[in-house]
Amino acid sequence: MKSVEPSFTIGIEEEYLLVDRETRDLVVEAPDGLMDECERRLDQRVSREFLQSQIEVGTSKCNNIKDAAEELAFLRRNISEVANEYGLAPIAASTHPFAAWGAQKHTPRERYDVLARDMQGVVRRLLICGMHVHVGLDDDDLRNDLTGQIAYFLPHLLALTTSSPFWKGEDTGLKSYRLSVFNELPRTGLPETFDSFDEYQRHLQALVGAGVIEDGSKLWWDVRPSARFPTLEMRIADACTAIADSVTVAAIYVSLLRMLYTLKRNNQRWRRYANMLIQENRWRAQRYGLDEGLIDFGKGEIFPYADLLEEILGLIEEHAVALDCWEEVTHARQIVARGTSAHRQVAIFNDALEKGAERPEALRQVVDFLIEETVNGL
Repeated sequence: MKSVEPSFTIGIEEEYLLVDRETRDLVVEAPDGLMDECERRLDQRVSREFLQSQIEVGTSKCNNIKDAAEELAFLRRNISEVANEYGLAPIAASTHPFAAWGAQKHTPRERYDVLARDMQGVVRRLLICGMHVHVGLDDDDLRNDLTGQIAYFLPHLLALTTSSPFWKGEDTGLKSYRLSVFNELPRTGLPETFDSFDEYQRHLQALVGAGVIEDGSKLWWDVRPSARFPTLEMRIADACTAIADSVTVAAIYVSLLRMLYTLKRNNQRWRRYANMLIQENRWRAQRYGLDEGLIDFGKGEIFPYADLLEEILGLIEEHAVALDCWEEVTHARQIVARGTSAHRQVAIFNDALEKGAERPEALRQVVDFLIEETVNGL
């Protein structure tokens, strides 16, 4: 009996920070009217985040990347229009260049109240944003199997998205400082691997039964079977400032999953490497982004990211073509050529300093770039 190919539907979630257009600092309390109007326009596709200076959007279930890209642009455009009415602007970046987390207030909702009580200082400094991509895989055991296989490629996806080099006004030297903050939470990092979905469920139920979590939504792994949808949810990515970059990463992710599914259908699989090895590439992507290369574990050497990208493109070309997203996938070459948001933020900051700007002004120029780039081309 011929197996039915998964739907490979796409859903993209993005988190934004809300900044004051005059001061370029984060708002502490988002105006109620702003969220009310966003919810009126976008209904279930927008939600309040843990901190009041954050806002989250999520596309509906889309049949292909092009539909997801169009809807994501619609969401960004509407958030920007509404925010502008209040003298604010959204920025799609995983950290703010100079905001202080201690000044922030969490959204007064039961879920967030419980989170603040349980996590204390760890969650109070969670002034970070990310991008999540859901891909429809209707079979539970397929989702479980591909969770372990796709983990190999997570550092490669992170490297394309980095947008959090600054923390409280300092260049951290990391391209994704967001992960350093997020890693303080429990149940984060690379996913566990299980022989079956039932085994995964048994382990999950051990935590639920003990009363420490309510469901799988509190497993904050870099990739996980979604607790709400029959999808495999990629969560390692920083928030991409340029919307084209968001779309590219989503396109590569779904193409990789189709490639892995095809291997499985042909009784093959991607080699599974120990987390200690993948973790090393995860750190390299977090620290260097695209700059110093990742390890090819099959060859046992560090290779330039551009070379590894070409290998990935070769692996997924037929699948990206089948999914009608080859053009979006190959935009990754442009990301490598010009750098990610993190590269561009640091370059703007250093250039401003070299031209005589004081640090506060140089940081404000970075925010100006983020405001403009978030809505560029919409």
